[in-house]
Amino acid sequence: MKKRLAGVPRKLKARILGERPPMTIKYACWSFANSIVGILAIYAISALAGQTLLIAPLAASAVLLFGASDSALAQPRNLVGGHLISAGVAVLIVALFGTSQFSMALAVGFAVLLMNLTHTTHPPGGATAFIGVQGHAGPLFIFVPVLAGTLILLAVALFSNNVVYHRRYPRHWL
Repeated sequence: MKKRLAGVPRKLKARILGERPPMTIKYACWSFANSIVGILAIYAISALAGQTLLIAPLAASAVLLFGASDSALAQPRNLVGGHLISAGVAVLIVALFGTSQFSMALAVGFAVLLMNLTHTTHPPGGATAFIGVQGHAGPLFIFVPVLAGTLILLAVALFSNNVVYHRRYPRHWL
């Protein structure tokens, strides 16, 4: 253990500036516009359905879907699978342990573990697990708002990322 700890400072050494692909104003503006459209689409369908379908993790998903759509973390399997697994974890943790700081931390940990094991890692999924426990989620949480909101956002991403020449989404489905 002492040897591992001694090696930590060496591992922290990295270049000051990392390499980044070029960002065009066209790409940034399209990301901006479609993030707005994606969130407003969820609000509009929420109003029609009489249900709140927008949860904060979906806003984080919008960043990936519209601002980093080529990322492996933004692909449909990761988007849908990550949110559903995390919502399921939240429901299970609430049922077994209730809501507490420890339960919220445990839910995030299990969500990360299961997303890693199933190759569905989607960072906003951790927030889905967290708010699910924080909000005392029951089984319906998995479907409304999580699945419904996720599918609306996916539909917007599928259209908006393919209607222009400078984007293509998804890179892969599974």
